[in-house]
Amino acid sequence: MTFSVKLSPVIVEQLNNLDEKSKKNIWEKIKLIEENPFHFKKIHSKLFRKVFRVRLNLQGKEMRLIYVVIEPNIIVACLLERSKNYRDLEKYLKKI
Repeated sequence: MTFSVKLSPVIVEQLNNLDEKSKKNIWEKIKLIEENPFHFKKIHSKLFRKVFRVRLNLQGKEMRLIYVVIEPNIIVACLLERSKNYRDLEKYLKKI
């Protein structure tokens, strides 16, 4: 099955605030997600069943790229700092 990747307004805003090296790293991960969206670790959410995360290290910070699979779409939701323990996850998922 082929999936199409869509970006949420939150991730677009977050990408605009990053440097080019970080953006390139994120786009490489998005290409991997597009090939096999179920490869990365699944996380729990109250709003969606198929929520996944990708581990990233951007500018020396541990980050998580969060995405939701709603077949046939993959919606890249947001970037979360690992140090905040996913506290803002549900808030960002509501904006999808």
